Amino acid sequence: MSEITTQRTVPAPSPQREERPQPAAYPSAAQTAAALTAHLPQREERESDSGRPRQADILRAIGDTGYRFVRSDQTIYAVQIGGGPIARPIRSKGGGGGTGSLRQCLIREYVVSTGRTPSQAALADAIAALEAMAMDSESQDVHLRVAGDQVDRWTTWLDLGRSDGLSVCIERGSWAVLVPQHGEGPLWRRSRLVHELPVPERSSAGWQHGVELLRQILPVSAGSYPMVVAWCLAALRPDMPRPLAGILGEQGTGKSTLCRMMVRLVDGTKAHLRSVPKSEDDLAVTTAAGWCLALDNLSGMPGWLSDFLSRTVTGDALTKRELYSDDDVVILIYQRPVLLTSIEIGVLQGDLAERMLPIQLEPITGKNRRTERRLWEAYNHSHPEILGGLLDLAALVWAKLPEASDKLTERPRMADWAEMLWALDEVTGWNTLDTYTGAQEDLVDDVIEGDPVATSVLRWATSRLSPWTWEGQAAQLLAELQVPPNTDKEKDWPRTPAVLSARLQRAAPALRRRGVDVRKLPRTKSGRPLRISTVPGTTNG
Repeated sequence: MSEITTQRTVPAPSPQREERPQPAAYPSAAQTAAALTAHLPQREERESDSGRPRQADILRAIGDTGYRFVRSDQTIYAVQIGGGPIARPIRSKGGGGGTGSLRQCLIREYVVSTGRTPSQAALADAIAALEAMAMDSESQDVHLRVAGDQVDRWTTWLDLGRSDGLSVCIERGSWAVLVPQHGEGPLWRRSRLVHELPVPERSSAGWQHGVELLRQILPVSAGSYPMVVAWCLAALRPDMPRPLAGILGEQGTGKSTLCRMMVRLVDGTKAHLRSVPKSEDDLAVTTAAGWCLALDNLSGMPGWLSDFLSRTVTGDALTKRELYSDDDVVILIYQRPVLLTSIEIGVLQGDLAERMLPIQLEPITGKNRRTERRLWEAYNHSHPEILGGLLDLAALVWAKLPEASDKLTERPRMADWAEMLWALDEVTGWNTLDTYTGAQEDLVDDVIEGDPVATSVLRWATSRLSPWTWEGQAAQLLAELQVPPNTDKEKDWPRTPAVLSARLQRAAPALRRRGVDVRKLPRTKSGRPLRISTVPGTTNG
């Protein structure tokens, strides 16, 4: 049998460098790279070529001349000199908006300038050298999507997620679209959850035009619509505790559609809803990587998720061991706008109930139901005008915010949110503050009705004429209370005085708003007694 051999001839590289149709993205770095590589022959560089710069040195020079370095939370970022205010990570693959990482930018510039691909060893050496040289770089905050101004605390910035760093500066009474210059605006970091927003468009009709377009598209009632606008405004302010928007309704009421529209309005057209992961650590990582956290189709509220969401809207941090390290940690800091959808969210804990903005949806009749295609076509077409109207309204609300602290006499637990609602009502003539406080009262009843301990204490205490006070040990109280009907005594009722005391501590804020004050007294030799008292004038109705 004869043996057949196939030989293939590979053409030699051209002695002339391949001309690139597009100019280099980083001119100063490209000139440096071209000057350092002009002497190289048309073959791979070898270390034996004495007196010639190595690939690693060329790559490091590109980084030195094309970028400045900043430190934020012990992480080093590279910012292009003369480019947009985008902080690129050193090693990772980079985020949205086509920003990439410093590693990717070095590879791209080297290939564009030389027509060659740098070796992985040279890249590793160059990155390690740049990272070491940047250890003493200036410290500067790096922000995700929304940031406060360095000078005026009432001014905020919105990142449009574009590769050129175009941003919106929202001042008191006005807003502008611009690229922040070095030292005049925030630095943005990007992740894969940061999507591009359209450039907002102004309307001669003012904020009413854009907001009215949003009202026509949203599948929400006239009463709930102002609260949707209020939540979107709060999402434009950084470092602000804002309530969790709970979008509730039966099947087919447009819960997921409304949630998508709200989050995409401020977080990009490709922002998506998420399901609840299996662990708190996984949810914390994805929460820190994006601006809005939108959870879809919850069938209940487990305790760990309730606690996590309560901390997320007011600010939290996750500390965990760094990968491939035995003695270092990674810290993820986040305070995010949160939305969720559910048919029946179940029993709410008091902490989460005080941080929730319920938005109840009504059934959609067949006559009023629209197709997904037409609905999203209208939304995407109007998105720039809607965003412009929201920014017009935000600028007017920002101008009123400094007055809120003096004009607002009573504040709920979310005090910053209440001040913003007051300012919004002053501008629009709406009643969002009253609507929110009324919804909070309804949630208090839901919290008490969902907790058999709170229900039993409320009935037991209000059955006496006020004022009335009881003092005693938790064991005595456990013997006094009656288990409410339809309560699983083995599962839902405390078996020990210690568990009863803990349950009362959690239910105390809701009970206090219904006229029953529960407090722990100083510890004595016989233990730590409880005091339960009623406000004068409350009786069992």
